[in-house]
Amino acid sequence: MQTGLVFNIQRYSIQDGPGIRTTVFLKGCPMACSWCHNPESQSPEPEISVVEGRCIRCGACWEACPQRGERGDGANGDAAANGSETANGSEAAAAGRRAMSSDDLCTRCGACVEACPTGAREMVGRRMTVDEVLEAVLKDRIFYDDSGGGVTFSGGEPLGQPAFLRELLEACRREGLHTAVDTCGHAPREDLLAAAAHTDLFLYDLKLMDDERHRRYTGVSNALVLENLAALAHSHANVRLRIPVVPGVNDDPENLQAAARLAASLPGVGPIDLLPYHDLGRHKATRGEPDEMPSPLPATAGGDLDAAAEPFRALGLDVHTGG
Repeated sequence: MQTGLVFNIQRYSIQDGPGIRTTVFLKGCPMACSWCHNPESQSPEPEISVVEGRCIRCGACWEACPQRGERGDGANGDAAANGSETANGSEAAAAGRRAMSSDDLCTRCGACVEACPTGAREMVGRRMTVDEVLEAVLKDRIFYDDSGGGVTFSGGEPLGQPAFLRELLEACRREGLHTAVDTCGHAPREDLLAAAAHTDLFLYDLKLMDDERHRRYTGVSNALVLENLAALAHSHANVRLRIPVVPGVNDDPENLQAAARLAASLPGVGPIDLLPYHDLGRHKATRGEPDEMPSPLPATAGGDLDAAAEPFRALGLDVHTGG
């Protein structure tokens, strides 16, 4: 049985497909979108997150670390453990809070997480089997049946773990559950189409139509994304486009008109969701290893989304705003 790296299972989700759903977030993503609201999902490895506001500088994490001896157990280590404010105490205390999460000696064993008395340290990502995920998903089956909901696999990028995703989809299909896959589209074509055979609905993210701008804001070209979208739209009847409307990034008329023309040209696409930008991921970027995030952008107002929808409506497309 396949195992995969899961960083969250969100129950009672109402924005990741029809009805009441459980969303399973798989870890690892080929993109690094500047507006990502799950920056902890990007690395394909387990990570340790630190919530600074909960840290009481007790040193329990330092004491629990199996690598403590390798780091040194002298004055700086004691200062870090005790949170003392000696001449170098502030730096040492900070080192103690970061220890086991941002240096080469960290094995992500989780000892510091278990030892933390306040829950300031969290393990992001854990190995699960298909059966373990399915057991969690089936707890809310009654809600799926009553609401027309089901299970959505998101991320990160779920197609980054293709064999695990396929087994999950097959297991859900055997249980008669409606399945959805939320993808950025940057994955091998064969993995996408193999998953499509067991997927009822695709939520396909479309960020930017211009390749240069796409590289700038996501770190990768959009060529594969657009090619995969065309291939999927011609082989799958239920592909729903999702476009995050990010002020100053992709809300210009040229980009929106190009996206509308593309959507109108593809047979299996519709409806289109225009999603408001928010900066809820920024506070996560300060946890654990540093993450480069841009300065906060203004949240998209409802009127902006209505204006963004006009190019799509002008072509007769079914477009929805919000979410």
